[in-house]
Amino acid sequence: MFQCPAMPDSSPRPPAFTLHPRLAAGSHWLGRRQGCRLLLKDNALFPWILIVPEVSEGVEDLHQLDPDRYRQVMELVRRVSQFVSAQFQPDKLNVACIGNQVRQMHIHIVGRSEGDAAWPGTVWASEAKSLWPTEEVERIRAAARVELELEPDS
Repeated sequence: MFQCPAMPDSSPRPPAFTLHPRLAAGSHWLGRRQGCRLLLKDNALFPWILIVPEVSEGVEDLHQLDPDRYRQVMELVRRVSQFVSAQFQPDKLNVACIGNQVRQMHIHIVGRSEGDAAWPGTVWASEAKSLWPTEEVERIRAAARVELELEPDS
């Protein structure tokens, strides 16, 4: 099983951070790490985790982060990518920070498999959906909390 080295969480939350309702609505809470919220998209057809850095309003793109915060977020992207690879064995990982519909900074880590419901197209254009069973969400959450050393509460 994949083991991540411990990293201290030294990132304070910006005042009054509020998760965008669209991100919250279609996702399951996994936990918090390094001043970021981690969410599992509620579509079992694609293993898909969102990283939502708790940044000030108006900071929407990665280049707007200061260098230390950028490195911290990218290290979390690397660790979550390793987690998705280890848990789901996808053929390909897609990592994106788009934000055309939801401006709040968020990074998609999506495991793709040849022959999945959207292959070879994008998951964003796919209307195929299958909700995660509750027990599978709990299994993924428990694994993420251990392997990524997540704080459980928001």
